Amino acid sequence: MPRTFTPDEANASLVELRPIVERMVQHRRNLTEAQLQQAELVTRIAGNGGDMVPSDLHEVAETIQREAAAISECAERINAVGAEVKSLEEGLLDFPATRGGEVVLLCWKLGEDEIKYWHRVDEGFAGRKSLPL
Repeated sequence: MPRTFTPDEANASLVELRPIVERMVQHRRNLTEAQLQQAELVTRIAGNGGDMVPSDLHEVAETIQREAAAISECAERINAVGAEVKSLEEGLLDFPATRGGEVVLLCWKLGEDEIKYWHRVDEGFAGRKSLPL
Protein backbone atom coordinates (compact mmCIF):
# COMPACT_ATOMS: atom_id res chain seq x y z
CA MET A 1 0.00 0.00 0.00
CA PRO A 2 1.37 3.46 -0.84
CA ARG A 3 2.16 5.97 1.84
CA THR A 4 -0.86 7.98 2.89
CA PHE A 5 -0.85 11.62 3.95
CA THR A 6 -2.93 13.75 6.23
CA PRO A 7 -3.74 17.15 4.74
CA ASP A 8 -1.18 18.71 7.12
CA GLU A 9 1.53 16.24 6.05
CA ALA A 10 0.78 16.81 2.38
CA ASN A 11 0.87 20.60 2.83
CA ALA A 12 4.17 20.33 4.71
CA SER A 13 5.66 18.34 1.81
CA LEU A 14 4.84 21.19 -0.58
CA VAL A 15 7.78 23.14 0.85
CA GLU A 16 10.06 20.55 -0.77
CA LEU A 17 7.88 19.68 -3.77
CA ARG A 18 6.76 23.11 -5.03
CA PRO A 19 10.17 24.08 -6.52
CA ILE A 20 10.53 20.61 -8.06
CA VAL A 21 7.09 20.92 -9.66
CA GLU A 22 7.96 24.41 -10.94
CA ARG A 23 11.09 22.99 -12.61
CA MET A 24 9.15 20.02 -13.99
CA VAL A 25 6.54 22.29 -15.60
CA GLN A 26 9.27 24.48 -17.11
CA HIS A 27 11.12 21.44 -18.46
CA ARG A 28 7.82 20.25 -19.99
CA ARG A 29 7.41 23.63 -21.73
CA ASN A 30 10.99 23.43 -22.98
CA LEU A 31 10.41 19.88 -24.22
CA THR A 32 7.25 20.87 -26.09
CA GLU A 33 9.05 23.79 -27.71
CA ALA A 34 11.96 21.55 -28.76
CA GLN A 35 9.56 18.95 -30.17
CA LEU A 36 7.88 21.66 -32.26
CA GLN A 37 11.29 22.81 -33.52
CA GLN A 38 12.14 19.22 -34.41
CA ALA A 39 8.87 18.81 -36.33
CA GLU A 40 9.60 22.02 -38.26
CA LEU A 41 13.11 20.82 -39.10
CA VAL A 42 11.85 17.43 -40.25
CA THR A 43 9.28 19.16 -42.45
CA ARG A 44 12.00 21.34 -43.98
CA ILE A 45 14.21 18.30 -44.56
CA ALA A 46 11.32 16.50 -46.28
CA GLY A 47 10.93 19.56 -48.51
CA ASN A 48 14.36 20.56 -49.69
CA GLY A 49 16.36 21.07 -46.50
CA GLY A 50 16.59 24.77 -47.25
CA ASP A 51 18.83 26.91 -45.05
CA MET A 52 19.63 24.06 -42.64
CA VAL A 53 22.88 23.53 -40.85
CA PRO A 54 23.47 19.77 -40.32
CA SER A 55 23.88 20.27 -36.58
CA ASP A 56 20.41 21.85 -36.20
CA LEU A 57 18.55 18.54 -35.98
CA HIS A 58 21.21 17.02 -33.73
CA GLU A 59 21.06 19.97 -31.31
CA VAL A 60 17.27 19.88 -31.02
CA ALA A 61 17.39 16.09 -30.49
CA GLU A 62 19.87 16.61 -27.64
CA THR A 63 17.61 19.28 -26.13
CA ILE A 64 14.64 16.89 -26.28
CA GLN A 65 16.67 14.17 -24.59
CA ARG A 66 17.96 16.54 -21.89
CA GLU A 67 14.51 17.99 -21.12
CA ALA A 68 12.89 14.53 -21.01
CA ALA A 69 15.58 13.35 -18.58
CA ALA A 70 15.02 16.42 -16.39
CA ILE A 71 11.26 15.77 -16.32
CA SER A 72 11.91 12.16 -15.37
CA GLU A 73 14.24 13.21 -12.56
CA CYS A 74 11.65 15.64 -11.17
CA ALA A 75 8.90 13.00 -11.35
CA GLU A 76 11.12 10.46 -9.57
CA ARG A 77 11.80 12.94 -6.76
CA ILE A 78 8.09 13.67 -6.40
CA ASN A 79 7.23 9.97 -6.39
CA ALA A 80 9.94 9.30 -3.80
CA VAL A 81 8.10 11.61 -1.39
CA GLY A 82 4.90 9.64 -2.00
CA ALA A 83 2.99 12.03 -4.26
CA GLU A 84 1.80 11.18 -7.77
CA VAL A 85 2.27 13.41 -10.82
CA LYS A 86 -1.06 13.78 -12.63
CA SER A 87 -0.24 16.57 -15.12
CA LEU A 88 3.16 17.71 -16.34
CA GLU A 89 1.68 20.75 -18.06
CA GLU A 90 -0.26 22.03 -15.04
CA GLY A 91 1.94 20.75 -12.22
CA LEU A 92 -0.90 18.69 -10.80
CA LEU A 93 -0.13 16.32 -7.91
CA ASP A 94 -2.19 13.84 -5.93
CA PHE A 95 -1.34 12.64 -2.43
CA PRO A 96 -2.88 9.35 -1.25
CA ALA A 97 -4.94 9.77 1.91
CA THR A 98 -7.65 7.86 3.74
CA ARG A 99 -11.22 8.86 4.39
CA GLY A 100 -13.30 6.48 6.45
CA GLY A 101 -11.11 3.53 5.48
CA GLU A 102 -11.25 4.43 1.76
CA VAL A 103 -8.14 5.53 -0.13
CA VAL A 104 -8.75 8.98 -1.63
CA LEU A 105 -6.43 11.56 -3.16
CA LEU A 106 -5.55 15.00 -1.86
CA CYS A 107 -5.23 17.22 -4.92
CA TRP A 108 -2.86 20.16 -5.46
CA LYS A 109 -2.07 22.21 -8.54
CA LEU A 110 0.88 24.53 -9.06
CA GLY A 111 -0.23 28.05 -8.24
CA GLU A 112 -2.43 26.99 -5.32
CA ASP A 113 -1.13 28.11 -1.92
CA GLU A 114 -2.00 24.86 -0.20
CA ILE A 115 -3.92 21.65 -0.60
CA LYS A 116 -7.61 22.53 -0.39
CA TYR A 117 -9.23 19.67 -2.33
CA TRP A 118 -9.60 15.91 -2.44
CA HIS A 119 -11.27 13.41 -4.76
CA ARG A 120 -11.95 9.69 -4.94
CA VAL A 121 -9.45 7.59 -6.88
CA ASP A 122 -11.88 7.06 -9.77
CA GLU A 123 -13.01 10.70 -10.03
CA GLY A 124 -9.94 12.66 -11.02
CA PHE A 125 -9.52 16.43 -11.09
CA ALA A 126 -13.11 17.09 -12.23
CA GLY A 127 -14.40 15.44 -9.04
CA ARG A 128 -12.47 17.65 -6.63
CA LYS A 129 -14.22 18.43 -3.36
CA SER A 130 -13.21 20.96 -0.74
CA LEU A 131 -11.43 19.81 2.38
CA PRO A 132 -11.90 18.70 5.09
CA LEU A 133 -12.12 15.02 4.27
